[in-house]
Amino acid sequence: MRLRTQLLLVSLLLLTLPWAGCQFIRETESTLRQGQAQSLQATATTIAAVLARNPALLYPYPQRRGASTDATLSLYAVPTMGPVIIDGYGDGWEEIPEHNYGSGSERVAVRAQSQADTLYLLFNVQDDRVIYHNPGFSTLPNGDRLVLRLWLDGRGQDYAISTAAPGSLRALPLGRRDRSIDPERIRGHWQDANNGYSVELELPIEYTGGRLGFFIVDEDSQNARSGRTIGNVDTDDATAPPWLVFQPPSLSELLNNFVTAGARLLVVDREAWIMTNLASKPPAPTEASGTFWLLRLIYRNVLAQDALTPAPAASAAGKQEGMEIAQALRGTASNQRYALGNTNMRALLSAAAPITDASGVLGAVVVQQDADTYLSLTDKAFTRLLAYSLLALSVGALGLLAFATLLSWRIRALSQAAANAIADDGRVLGGFRSSRANDEVGELSRHYGDLLERLQEHNDYLRTLSRKLSHELRTPIAVIQSSLENLEHSPSAEAGSQYRSRAHEGLQRLQQILTAMSEASRLEESIHQQEKRPFDLAALLEELRTAYGAIYPGHTLSLQVHAQPAYLNGVPDLIVQAMDKLVDNAASFAPPGSEIQLQLHQEASYWVVTIANIGPHLPKGAVERLFEPMTSLRESAKEQVHLGLGLHIVRLIADFHHGRVEADNVLEPKGVVIRLSLPGTTNSG
Repeated sequence: MRLRTQLLLVSLLLLTLPWAGCQFIRETESTLRQGQAQSLQATATTIAAVLARNPALLYPYPQRRGASTDATLSLYAVPTMGPVIIDGYGDGWEEIPEHNYGSGSERVAVRAQSQADTLYLLFNVQDDRVIYHNPGFSTLPNGDRLVLRLWLDGRGQDYAISTAAPGSLRALPLGRRDRSIDPERIRGHWQDANNGYSVELELPIEYTGGRLGFFIVDEDSQNARSGRTIGNVDTDDATAPPWLVFQPPSLSELLNNFVTAGARLLVVDREAWIMTNLASKPPAPTEASGTFWLLRLIYRNVLAQDALTPAPAASAAGKQEGMEIAQALRGTASNQRYALGNTNMRALLSAAAPITDASGVLGAVVVQQDADTYLSLTDKAFTRLLAYSLLALSVGALGLLAFATLLSWRIRALSQAAANAIADDGRVLGGFRSSRANDEVGELSRHYGDLLERLQEHNDYLRTLSRKLSHELRTPIAVIQSSLENLEHSPSAEAGSQYRSRAHEGLQRLQQILTAMSEASRLEESIHQQEKRPFDLAALLEELRTAYGAIYPGHTLSLQVHAQPAYLNGVPDLIVQAMDKLVDNAASFAPPGSEIQLQLHQEASYWVVTIANIGPHLPKGAVERLFEPMTSLRESAKEQVHLGLGLHIVRLIADFHHGRVEADNVLEPKGVVIRLSLPGTTNSG
């Protein structure tokens, strides 16, 4: 077993305890979350059933239930609990969303809020030139003015808001006044502002009839009576103005009894307008919720499950969006979790239930609660789990320390053995004992042993190199020396010419020896500069067989191809060079007139080229050394130089193509076969 596997198993034994504990707490937390979701869902369903029996609480004006509300034109009044001072300065309006109309230098921003049965409006008008009302010109409103369009009993009633100077003001009816409306109760204040003016109004909500239209008349001069208008209605439009959406006070009073500690209760109509928004005080902190913040951070990261997304933003001011709300408005109760803030540490659980009666869906009840209220119950359990896990990990650490001590002793012993195996002069002393352990340290020890064995073989090769070179160089040097001596004492020109010829042959032999010695090193350097490309190995062998037939007329060459085409990603010139060496080697040992067999077949993902020849067997032990440099089994010949580098070059070419070359003896007929295996490719492109 490998050392890495051993350490992994030991570590896994320690991790099973906290892992099992975390899984248990995860299951507990999941159960608590499901219980919280079911509790909020039951609360929402109960409240929805109550409201389904009292639709007037949700729709004080029943006509709005079946109507479509245009969010760009309708006004939404946000409820307020604080005092509202009507002075035209807009104090207390900072958190109220704006409704903007117009563009460029002529714009108006409207904000609306409600308190009990009173509606408050704030108009911020951008006007580069303000024209005030001139009583001397006409008793009718003139100059820049605001016109409110109220809707009672299916009829519209316009009221003009104008003033001769900044200050308090009253509404003036345009046309016949509805007796149910007292203009004195529509009061407000006009104040100048930068690039325009502001108008703050107060009026009873019942005057609106659930609808509210307005438009600003911007006059260019004191005497003008047909200025430009900006608002959510047109001056001559006789249709009903857009809806005024507000939160009915009676609905909030009823639902105050249903709000639980730490929860938020919302009711939306069928178009997702918020009809009530009630929130209770957060619950008092418990012992579990007082956990140290760093531990809580660890708990939330360990117990974190699915990534949560923040609650979706509302498409318009006064609306509440969410997947659970959309489901409820389609008639299906559901719940959804959202992330609180920018992290996934806290979650908000939102449960929604539809409000339905015989005619369909009236709206939805939404109950929201911070999921951290229940998650705090798992903090104490996680603290105990952390303590037990630290104890178990401490015991395991001692075991790992003992194991690491043993491992360190083995590595130190291996280091000393490797240092003592080589003398100061580089000689391999021997006596290195490889470990039999079946792990990384044992494998490293055996690799050291193999390395020392190869190093000793290389040293032996270097020691015999001088003998091999002296054997090859002695003959040409002797030929040159004797030829020069005879040339000095030669009495005739004919004999001198013969001696010079012999000396020239000796020099050529020395040149061949030097060329053969540098051939392998030059090839190894140039191999990596070659660029591979796909080619057909079978077609290449067909061309080579024809060429070899002319080069070796004293032998018969045959080629058997068992797979065509045989695509290979490599360098054709290098493959040709390797085949030249292999065929030349086979021709050197094969008797004259014998056959040299070439075959190409496929084994797994490799193309295998075999070269077989009849001749003497390789000596015992020569098969492993055949492809090493300076290894030659040929008998010495005066006319040829053989330093044993040809087959070494073949091995270099095979390694470059990620292949291999092997040699073996053949019993019948007696001879030798060499196999060159090269990885193939699936196509020629």
